Amino acid sequence: MTTIAVFVGSLRKESLNKKLARAIERLLPEGVNFEYADLDLPLFNQDEENDMPAKVLELKRLVERSDGVLFVTPEYNRSIPGVLKNAIDWASRPWSQSSFAGKPTAIVGASSGALGATQAQAALRNVLLYLDMKVMGQPEVYFNGSTGFGPDGELVEGSEDFIRGFAQAFADHVKANS
Repeated sequence: MTTIAVFVGSLRKESLNKKLARAIERLLPEGVNFEYADLDLPLFNQDEENDMPAKVLELKRLVERSDGVLFVTPEYNRSIPGVLKNAIDWASRPWSQSSFAGKPTAIVGASSGALGATQAQAALRNVLLYLDMKVMGQPEVYFNGSTGFGPDGELVEGSEDFIRGFAQAFADHVKANS
């Protein structure tokens, strides 16, 4: 069984990015499962990194026991949301004890606009490369939630095939790099 830790960078109940993560999850190859990270964490404070809050330790354990990590990010002000950056900061600390080092990863994002979180993904890619993660380059998923989901919240025809291809490519990337 391959386990993927999933970081959805939106706390909204009706988040397009949560819908996208669930769509990817439905289309995963057999033997791959998602575990969603709880990003409702206290703000990172370096004074607390040697006595981390229980929720932070739980997050670090999730990443460490996972075979790979998927980041699903909206775009806020041309970058990643604070809640996502906060979780990354916690899980990468203390210095030299990053839970992310060497993990295969991919980045996807959805927005209601045509750019599909391109700027957030570029900013996040820089952070993940710095953290020594094995970032999958292709296929890229810049998902327009306004046209990619139907009125029922399900993927529209055409989008499903593309997302299924991404899910398979990511599963292959994780297996090749774990």
